[in-house]
Amino acid sequence: MKFKAMTAIAALLLAPAAFAGGADDDVLVINGEIEMTTKADAPAHLDGALDQVISGWHFRADETQQLETDDFENQGMIFVDQAIDQWNTAAGSEGKSCADCHGAPEDNMAMVTATYPKYDSDAGELQTVQMQMNECRTERMGADPWKYDSGAAVNMEALIASVGRGTPVQVAIDGDAAPYYEQGKEMYYTRYGQLELSCANCHEENFGNYIRADHLSQGQINGFPTYRLKNAKLNGVQSRFKGCIRDTRAETFSPGSDEFVALELYVKSRGNGLSVEGPSVRN
Repeated sequence: MKFKAMTAIAALLLAPAAFAGGADDDVLVINGEIEMTTKADAPAHLDGALDQVISGWHFRADETQQLETDDFENQGMIFVDQAIDQWNTAAGSEGKSCADCHGAPEDNMAMVTATYPKYDSDAGELQTVQMQMNECRTERMGADPWKYDSGAAVNMEALIASVGRGTPVQVAIDGDAAPYYEQGKEMYYTRYGQLELSCANCHEENFGNYIRADHLSQGQINGFPTYRLKNAKLNGVQSRFKGCIRDTRAETFSPGSDEFVALELYVKSRGNGLSVEGPSVRN
């Protein structure tokens, strides 16, 4: 009876509000020159689920949207500037910086965010951008790994995303990545917690509606890392996963866990065709 009551409460919270208007038709151009694809035909593997994939930018208020159109207004770029310093600073026993191997971020990193998570045959596992960064730190720089979604790690991930803005998301879900995709998909549709809610309940079945005072988006992650006005900091996608599952009143997984790595691949693939936006600005 308790779970039935919780489910009923959840249904009320997700009911369409009278002022719910779905996604707007605004156009996102960053710095007057980077034209972003914020709506695209859904990738083939979403057949029957969605006809169109839509960036979370379209579900924000005009004043929040405006912050992302100019790097001088985008608070997330403060952390990108910090990461540039980190990129050029030698660390670890090898005395190497990121720049020593990769040069300037814009020269070699533009496709990274668009294609990760990616299966690494040498490592024998699916790797996220942060996992790849830590492999570089431990194996090539002789430095300590960063804690998953720590400030330094998220800042560097935002720097890498920023030089790929406008590039279409194109993560692979076949071959060696397929088992991770299937695991992530199962998680996406699994109900968690006392509220018995899945990712799909909010972001597939109810996007455009309101849950309490929050306008639900499709939960696309092409804009991560994301600066959230709510907590005034840059947020990693797996920390957002943790928060979502916690909000269902469930025991949650940790950033960097096998479960969240698989979920990141699946959710990222749902946005194939949208532009990389990070660091974006959201509520």
